[in-house]
Amino acid sequence: MSVEHRARAPWLPPRWFIRLIWSVHRGVHRVTGGRVGLWRPRTNRWGTLRLTTTGRRTGLRRSVILGYFEDGPNLVSLAMNGWGESEPAWWLNLQAHPDATIDLVDGQRLVRAHAATGDERSRLWARWREIDANIDGHAARRPAETAVVVLEPVEGP
Repeated sequence: MSVEHRARAPWLPPRWFIRLIWSVHRGVHRVTGGRVGLWRPRTNRWGTLRLTTTGRRTGLRRSVILGYFEDGPNLVSLAMNGWGESEPAWWLNLQAHPDATIDLVDGQRLVRAHAATGDERSRLWARWREIDANIDGHAARRPAETAVVVLEPVEGP
């Protein structure tokens, strides 16, 4: 069992509240035409981006707002689903169709996603730990290892 699963789970608000907050966040972003709801990461604070994936079953475009930090040209997020048990739909979509679009404060980018493994995962998880001291405890709530998702920029078509 990994270190992240041995830590004691810190308090989280109820699941319905977490889902409500993210729904409101997405709604504010949509209603303001994208002017509100995205921000850049700082040294010890994650930023937010809007990820648009292709649905694995429907083939339709699906969007979600995610937390991230920068790792050189790459952006890094966690497939945590609000620390719920199931994998987030956006991550399942990226596993089926790894090419996606992200919207940042300064514009749109095309990216290709992959799960970090081995030393890369350890290094990126340690960086998340610097941002969120409770990450190991939160990850302990999940039955499986939380994927560290790397979004690599790709050239346009």
